[in-house]
Amino acid sequence: MPRLTRDLDRGPAHPIMHPVDQIAWQEDPPSMPPGVQLAILEGMPDEQGYLAMRLKMPDGYVLPPHWHPHVERVTVISGRLRLGRGEEVDREKTYELPAGSYSSMPPETPHFGIAEGETVVQLNAIGPWEINYVNNEDDPRNV
Repeated sequence: MPRLTRDLDRGPAHPIMHPVDQIAWQEDPPSMPPGVQLAILEGMPDEQGYLAMRLKMPDGYVLPPHWHPHVERVTVISGRLRLGRGEEVDREKTYELPAGSYSSMPPETPHFGIAEGETVVQLNAIGPWEINYVNNEDDPRNV
């Protein structure tokens, strides 16, 4: 994937187009439990600046409680995401977010997600993007 250089006030250095059938999905990114796919649409997660990426989760996928140091904005593209706040996964304490729904989490808010059906979400943030798991044993980077 070409490295994108841009000025935050002006946007990308060149037009960016990602037809849905040409989105490049990465299997099992190291920062997430196995089973999820990741696609970077704009920006670089480990760099300062605007970031747009998508996650594709299989039915029943659970993203354990975690938090981010910056605001994270989530749009459900397809499927259904059950999004909960807190340090433990509790399906009864989730919000049901069908396709088209939007959520914004303040920095350092512990939250978790459960996919119902294959679910695709788009994450928009200002990088560098980090995911910090509430429980160290949930972090696949510690394996």
